[in-house]
Amino acid sequence: MKVTVSRKAHFNAAHRLYRPDWDDAKNEEIFGKCSNPNYHGHNYELIVSVKGEIDKETGFVMDVKILKDLIISEVEDAFDHKNLNIEVPEFKNLNPTAENIVVVIWNKLRKHISTTLDLEIVLYETPRNFVKYAGE
Repeated sequence: MKVTVSRKAHFNAAHRLYRPDWDDAKNEEIFGKCSNPNYHGHNYELIVSVKGEIDKETGFVMDVKILKDLIISEVEDAFDHKNLNIEVPEFKNLNPTAENIVVVIWNKLRKHISTTLDLEIVLYETPRNFVKYAGE
């Protein structure tokens, strides 16, 4: 029997969607307002889900306190109140789209969570726009 345990979190961050090899006109054509050279921000909502067998000794799939602490150290401390393009090393050469952000978060958390557990990340950039990644 597999059970999914989830933890919600949030962070606020600024970013600019653009490709440095394109001129401003092409960046604006492709990325619209999100290509503002002065950046723009989002209140990101995050749901981290871990799925696996219930441990017979503890009754946990994963200790939620451990999951909470991992989210704080790997995501919130790294991204909250930051300019993703400038202050987060993972985005130095990677366009910080919601799709790329969710994959970066998954990779940061995956290395700390047992491979016997499935990991899925849902990232809301706005209440209506969200992405999901589970390592596929």
